[in-house]
Amino acid sequence: MNYKSLLSLALASVAFTISAQTHLEGVEYYEAGQLDNAKELLTRNHDNSATDKAVSYYYQGMIALDDNQPAKAAELFNKGALANPEYAYNYIGLGLIDLKSGTPKVAEANFKKAESLGKKDAGVQIAIARAYDAVDPSLYEKEITKRLEKARKINIKDPDIYIFEGDVKARNKDYGGAGASYEMATSYDKNATAAYFKYANLFSQVNPEYGINMLKKLLQLNPNSALGQRSLANAYYDQSMFKEAAEEYGKYVKNPNHFKQDEDRYAFLLFYGQDYQAGYDYATQLLKSNPDNFSAMRYQFMNAAQIPAMADKLLPMAQALYNKHLSDQKKYTMAPIDYILIAEEMQKDNSIEKSQAVDNAIAVLNDGLKNMPDNASFYKQLSMLYVDKNDMPGACKAFDGYLQNTKNPGYNDMIQAAVFAFYAGVQTKNDPAESAKFYDLASKFTDKAAELYPGMYRPAKIKGDIDLQKGNDAAGVDYYLQSIDQLEKMDGDKSRYASDAKTMYYTVGKHFIDKGDNARGQSYIDKFGQLFPGK
Repeated sequence: MNYKSLLSLALASVAFTISAQTHLEGVEYYEAGQLDNAKELLTRNHDNSATDKAVSYYYQGMIALDDNQPAKAAELFNKGALANPEYAYNYIGLGLIDLKSGTPKVAEANFKKAESLGKKDAGVQIAIARAYDAVDPSLYEKEITKRLEKARKINIKDPDIYIFEGDVKARNKDYGGAGASYEMATSYDKNATAAYFKYANLFSQVNPEYGINMLKKLLQLNPNSALGQRSLANAYYDQSMFKEAAEEYGKYVKNPNHFKQDEDRYAFLLFYGQDYQAGYDYATQLLKSNPDNFSAMRYQFMNAAQIPAMADKLLPMAQALYNKHLSDQKKYTMAPIDYILIAEEMQKDNSIEKSQAVDNAIAVLNDGLKNMPDNASFYKQLSMLYVDKNDMPGACKAFDGYLQNTKNPGYNDMIQAAVFAFYAGVQTKNDPAESAKFYDLASKFTDKAAELYPGMYRPAKIKGDIDLQKGNDAAGVDYYLQSIDQLEKMDGDKSRYASDAKTMYYTVGKHFIDKGDNARGQSYIDKFGQLFPGK
């Protein structure tokens, strides 16, 4: 039985279980086109007792060639030939080096040697075809066609034939044809892992559900395939199916052929799948084995921040995480969510003065802005920190940063900006020029809000607030009257606007009473009571 058949059986059999760590998973990744991952697994499992050294050397040699290291590749192919002189593929690797070096006659001799050893293996012919195709598909078109014809004569059902044809079609952007070829490969060999994977990749953008179903089929046939588990988890993640991605990653990280860096992603996926306790526990487990694992620190804190029972443990975790980041900001990089959650905990620090706690939180977000200056969330959170600090000019400036970095800010954004600018004007009243700038800014924001939501009472109310603060009582009352008219015309329950309404109705009423028009003034006060009973 040829090697390809043995590989298919091994991948599908019960023998390929969690305890088996050989060259096979590395071969899977290589045939799927993930060469870095293939290299790691082939190297990791090379010296294991069940690994076929000749096979392992061949694929490592092919990866070295892809890395433009022909001397290293030749060394590996020769070691493979010594490990098993009857294994044909290392001679194909040597022939590929000859082709690349411009000595096709020498290459042909190596290919003939491979053919003599693999007379009944269609995969040998396809490997030779791939060698010619890798060097110059146009120059060697006849050789490639000849090898395909030979492969079909040996075994027309060999999946390697259709996977190679699919790869060529995909390279030429014939995606429909490539998909048909990959599907043909799976119809002839249900264990053709690379065909499932490549088919799924073709559909990852245009029809992700179909791609996911292909990977599910792969795992039904080979449930212990690390490639399949990892690929399905990533496909779920790409579709924001975080719970499903976390479930699949949970299986994958138990596979001995998983990659260490993917352990961190599992904790991350548990967070986005809202399985916070499991995410915290898993990240904690990673930290026990490696306390210097910064990613695990991030995900431990990120998950803990969502667990109410962990509230009293969050601040020291936030401080430790941030100090680690500060120790080497290039090495220990953080995402926006890290800065935001850390700032929230810094703000709650009861062991120091409130003003200092707020300043510490502001420092964290400003650090984030150095690395991500267009992050709108940082500016928005900063504005609220400045409010907490009773620094309305600071809040106004920070919120303007939020507006500048938000696509199509809405009505509520403009109202919030107007309110901040208004109170900044009030707070800087001892500097008339500065105060006037903030009032003008507030007025501009209310105009934009009115454009976005015509007929809403709030913009006119803020205009009235501005004039009243500036001592323009008549103009302020006029704006209040306009706002009252708009409020009364609004449909639905108005009770949530009672506070604003009380300010306007009582201010207007008092204004008219002070002017000697008691009846008109009292009518506004009475009307408030009618519209908002008990308020």
